[in-house]
Amino acid sequence: MQKKSHVKKGDTVVVISGNSRGSEGKVLEVVREKDRAIVEGVNLVSKHTKPNSKHPQGGIIKQEASIHVSNLMLKDPKTGKPTRIGRRLDKNGKLVRYSKKSGEEIK
Repeated sequence: MQKKSHVKKGDTVVVISGNSRGSEGKVLEVVREKDRAIVEGVNLVSKHTKPNSKHPQGGIIKQEASIHVSNLMLKDPKTGKPTRIGRRLDKNGKLVRYSKKSGEEIK
């Protein structure tokens, strides 16, 4: 069984350690088997490509590589600063994520 990750696709996150420290972006994909996520504009690597229909010229392109989820923190919807998250039941009995910093629910 896989453990739950604190980041989901579409979340806005802040990088707290590594070469891209301080940068923020939107989560494009989460790889739960490896505890990694691909974040827009973060951890860019150069990839050599042959000419193809998408890149007719070929050459070197920059693309996002995955980053470990332990290096990411969710951005607080109220303050805009990095925050830890918790899970609690809402009034309908559904489990929702909330910001530990402001107490606000994360959609």
